Amino acid sequence: MSNSNWKKFPVLFSLYIAQSVPMSFFSTVVPVIMRQENYSLESIGLLQLVKLPWIIKFLWAPLVDKTAGKARHYKSWIIISELFYALIIVSIAFLDLQTDFRLIVVFMVVAFIASATQDIATDAYAIMILKKKERSIGNSMQSAGSFSGALLGTGVLLIAYYYFGWRILLLLLAFFVVFAIIPLLLYRKDNNQRTARDTHQRVSMADIYRFFAVKGMHKRVLILVFYYSGIIGILAMLKPYMVDLGYSVKEIGFMSGIIGTSVAALMAFLSGYIIKIGGRKVSIYLFAVINFLAALYFVFISTGTPGIASLYAAICLVWGAYGLSTVIIFTTSMDVVRKGREGTDFTVQIVLTHLSGMIIAIMSGKAGDAMGYTGLFGLEAALALFTLILLLYAVPKNSGNGDI
Repeated sequence: MSNSNWKKFPVLFSLYIAQSVPMSFFSTVVPVIMRQENYSLESIGLLQLVKLPWIIKFLWAPLVDKTAGKARHYKSWIIISELFYALIIVSIAFLDLQTDFRLIVVFMVVAFIASATQDIATDAYAIMILKKKERSIGNSMQSAGSFSGALLGTGVLLIAYYYFGWRILLLLLAFFVVFAIIPLLLYRKDNNQRTARDTHQRVSMADIYRFFAVKGMHKRVLILVFYYSGIIGILAMLKPYMVDLGYSVKEIGFMSGIIGTSVAALMAFLSGYIIKIGGRKVSIYLFAVINFLAALYFVFISTGTPGIASLYAAICLVWGAYGLSTVIIFTTSMDVVRKGREGTDFTVQIVLTHLSGMIIAIMSGKAGDAMGYTGLFGLEAALALFTLILLLYAVPKNSGNGDI
């Protein structure tokens, strides 16, 4: 790969980390600050509604595609969304958490709409500028950027809050968002890349339905719904499990929030190279096996009281499995998008994984109450094994090693 081609990867990394850091701050750090300010748990729970735009962003993905015929048009969407995102963050900085709480929530929802729009455009932009053989590396940048952003947003910014306070911290956050689009502004090789859109067929909401109507797409949907199922419930219940083992909030934050997320970022970065060398078909099976082994290991350690070394190994294994899985799902999702509908098709697929993950996370809490942790982890292992069997049906038999 030429040196000029490598320039696109830092561009993508900067864009994904730019959207991830503020999101992590608003969704995880702000609740901590609110609790310190004596807000009720009900108010803190309602704050989770700010994530709604990321669940329903597929609704306006066709609008983004409709107005973009070239990569530089998606670039314009990214820049405008990022600047608006930064402007909203600046506005929130001058509001008081005690007296302006409702207005802050409204502004946060608007900020998440801008962030979700940026994500739609960035995903479509990445599809257009990446050659098929580069998509695994490009998606490793996406996932690594997201995990790194989560690490900064939940850990570093919480510490920074104590030193700088609400207003200064948010102003710095807005500056970071603007600064992160500089690599995009400097990257010029995308100007002539365009979609192969049929000019007689305009993009509309009906394209969401048409995506699912594509022959064989039901198999793809099954992969999207179940691929994370063997580990997502474990991740959802990991912190409560550690609380019940007697670990403090500080220890849990370090072990899962810092070490776990760091391992996920590292494995996401390595995943791109594994997929490039081994191919998509081998990788999707390999990573599913790792998901199964991660769930089995949690079953094993939960039968007794695990030592700290065993728990660290389990945390690294499940977070590492998650990092690997995200890249193969993102990469194969790019492979099945239709020309001219890159943003819509990719967004629909990723939203499916979010929705299924949310359902499994909710059900894991109920399963944990009913069956205990060992029962829950056993159920997750069964789901991971089911996913492996499902792949035998859903992955095309006649696909080459590099395709799915």
